Amino acid sequence: MWRQTKLEIHYSIYKDNLHAFNVKLATTRQNFFSNLINSNLNNTRTLFATVERLTNLPRQIPSEMLSVSKCNEFASFFSEKIINIRKAISTSSSNAEVRQIWTRYQKDTMSIFEAIDSKILEEIVQHLKSSTCYLDTLPTSFFKSVLNCLEADLLEVVNGSLLSGTFPNSLKTAVVKPLLKKSNLDNTILSNYRPISNLPFIGKIIEKVVFNQLNKYLNSNGYLDNFQSGFRLHHSTETALIKIINDIRLNSDSGKISVLVLLDLSAAFDTVDHNILLERLENWVGLSGMVLKWFRSYLEGRGYYVSLGEHKSKWTSMTCGVPQGSILAPLLFSLYMLPLSQIMRKNQIAYHSYADDTQIYLALSPNDYSPIDSLCQCIDEINSWMCQNFLQLNKEKTEVIAFGNKDEVFKVNAYLDSRGQTTKNQVRNLGVILETDLSFSSHVKAVTKSAYYHLKNIARIRCFVSSQDLEKLVHAFITSRVDYCNGLLTGLPKKTIRQLQLIQNAAARILTRTRKSEHITPVLRSLHWLPVTFRIDFKVLLLVYKSLNDLGPKYIADMFTEYKPNRPLRSLGSSQLEIPRVHTKQGESAFSYYAARSWNQLPEEIRCAKTLVTFKSRLKTHLFSCAFVE
Repeated sequence: MWRQTKLEIHYSIYKDNLHAFNVKLATTRQNFFSNLINSNLNNTRTLFATVERLTNLPRQIPSEMLSVSKCNEFASFFSEKIINIRKAISTSSSNAEVRQIWTRYQKDTMSIFEAIDSKILEEIVQHLKSSTCYLDTLPTSFFKSVLNCLEADLLEVVNGSLLSGTFPNSLKTAVVKPLLKKSNLDNTILSNYRPISNLPFIGKIIEKVVFNQLNKYLNSNGYLDNFQSGFRLHHSTETALIKIINDIRLNSDSGKISVLVLLDLSAAFDTVDHNILLERLENWVGLSGMVLKWFRSYLEGRGYYVSLGEHKSKWTSMTCGVPQGSILAPLLFSLYMLPLSQIMRKNQIAYHSYADDTQIYLALSPNDYSPIDSLCQCIDEINSWMCQNFLQLNKEKTEVIAFGNKDEVFKVNAYLDSRGQTTKNQVRNLGVILETDLSFSSHVKAVTKSAYYHLKNIARIRCFVSSQDLEKLVHAFITSRVDYCNGLLTGLPKKTIRQLQLIQNAAARILTRTRKSEHITPVLRSLHWLPVTFRIDFKVLLLVYKSLNDLGPKYIADMFTEYKPNRPLRSLGSSQLEIPRVHTKQGESAFSYYAARSWNQLPEEIRCAKTLVTFKSRLKTHLFSCAFVE
């Protein structure tokens, strides 16, 4: 009307309506992303995809890739890749000989599953991720909301599978979607894609029930390897790295050189032999009867098809490997690898594993390189064992690094090179960059670069989300990076930690719209954010408490010894720890030394807290008061 009449009253009404529309649009957009963020706080993949969609143009699949023929090409490529790897593996010993050598008798057995009730079923369903498979009849989020209507039938399906020892055939098919490994790669080359598998949700429910009962049996009988940290309760990549780096730092404190070998496997989960796995479950773990029958049914007759857009390939059988994307796959692979630990123990080589990432390391006295011969022999035996078990050790990606005195490291590297082991000055281990001097400068630099990239993206979308949701994104993208494996950063110089503190400061300024000229300490205090140094102390002290109260890995608890004075003193019974003797800065940076010293400095009422919740609350209050004391 304003365009026709040009009257001021019509122009005023038009502006008011346009303003109201923009406000409503902004509010609706903010509510949409707020619901998306709150419903996926523990789903990092969805959060990353949300921010990526808001900040970057979507990457479209080339139109020529959207066809049935291209789906069939992908299916053939993924299948032939595994077949070629298994063909390339040298099987010098027959499977019968392997089984005879690597067998141990189990006293306790597990022959039946226990039927579950509706309460356990509801708890399992609600705790599973709400990811939906193309094969699911109902979207998972809707499935969870109407669970009360489906509970009786679902319970019958789950218990029927457990008690009959049969996994439903309709739930054995996976949908595989090719995902480009890096955005800058050529999207027309098949080898630049990795297969992302998705399984029906009901199958995951049955798997979770089996996982809980099997895991309870394994833990109660101590069948799991103490130095396998992959996908286990109270274990993580951080606890695994803390154990390794602590040993290396204590070796350096004793004047020794440490050699670390990072073994790399090619498509390890996909080449697992089903017959060997079933025999491992029977002879090493003690599964029998209906339980062993269920696992045989679970592994047999599986297959997948590749999906691109609305197109899909023909069904392709999967004759080996543990199902990718399944709940049981990591645990089954850990059980498949159980005999490997005997090789390291026989050669007196220290080791640690996280799923398929295996690390072996040893200490060398100056000018005594004879243990390296044992290390090389151990690697050869590992390679032979893996060939016998249809696993391929990728020697090109296997990395070797030495730690210790610079001059001694140079000599050790030369000796290792003469034995055919190429050494490096820097390696990436479980997401952490390690250098020969353990300064962690490269790791901090990488964290800084990544954090500032995500901070820039978060700053671009802060007009789309509320301040509360913006803080959640900051914690998901920035705080998680700064905190990842920060238990390794004990004893580092202040200038190294300051780089991480600057990241936290920048995040606080973006969140509160604070100018660079304003002091950051009041801002951090208002957000109730602990500075980075105190966040490290919080992580270290929390690990100590968990380890002392059976809430952490045994190898962490073994680092600490309770302080017991020779004569009756007031410190008796105060939960103090024995501080190990060290001689150098490397020793003072060792986790066992730093943790014990920091623990003893805590007030007694915090050390003796009876519950984890109380301890966390008291510890955070204590550190917060120490951090911002005037």
